[in-house]
Amino acid sequence: MSGHEPRTPYVPNETPHPWHRYVAIGDSFTEGIGDPDPTAPGGHRGWADRVAEVLGAQSEDFAYANLAVRGKLIGQISDEQIAPAIALNPDLITLCAGGNDVIRPGTDPDEIAVLLDDMVTRLDRTGAAIVLFTGIDTNFTPVFRPFRGKVAIYNENVRAIAERHDCIVADQWGLKIIQDPRFFADDRLHMNPLGHHEVARMVLRALNVPSDLREMVADPFPARTWREARSEDLIWARTHLVPWVLRRLRHQSSGDSIEAKRPEPLPVVLPHDE
Repeated sequence: MSGHEPRTPYVPNETPHPWHRYVAIGDSFTEGIGDPDPTAPGGHRGWADRVAEVLGAQSEDFAYANLAVRGKLIGQISDEQIAPAIALNPDLITLCAGGNDVIRPGTDPDEIAVLLDDMVTRLDRTGAAIVLFTGIDTNFTPVFRPFRGKVAIYNENVRAIAERHDCIVADQWGLKIIQDPRFFADDRLHMNPLGHHEVARMVLRALNVPSDLREMVADPFPARTWREARSEDLIWARTHLVPWVLRRLRHQSSGDSIEAKRPEPLPVVLPHDE
């Protein structure tokens, strides 16, 4: 059990939301890969930026840091991001970690969850509200469908950890709208702007924060012949899958030379309207 009293839920429309310093921790998902924006720090926007924009618009004293770096495994996130996050004195933390570990062959979702529990235990001492994420249901994608059972086991561990530490759960598994290739980038691994937008809406619902973000409808799939679809698969494999596999074999990461895009809490600059 955590060492503090249960946190009082935020009730909207009675008082402004209570958070003034938000720190996001994680990997490419939280960094915002798949949602390119040349005006955003690091060149990517993502769901965390979108959540911070809404929270910042509702508070005159709000700052946001994002320590997430693409390609990081949960042990690296624990070693490299938890202590810096604590040093920033956050009152709101989002933590999504373990996805890169779960989709590696031979890994144990229970062992991965032990690391997550240790991270949450350390963060819990700050007294900040902590948001944890379940993994997405991969049944819709043939490439990652074989890992569906491992993701489900990991999710149950995430829910148990959240219960022990009085965390908020952002349920990607239950977010059916994004279980659709049209919400993913060309690499078929990272969400595109539509996906990040829907995750931001889901996180704000989990925080009980009202927003003007509305559901975005994906365009229909263009008509394709079987030959055209297979050609696209081959291009995807050559462009994205093979390099991903080679990095794993070489024990390399896409984030080896990448720094956090927002290492210090800063005010949020609101973008153009959606």
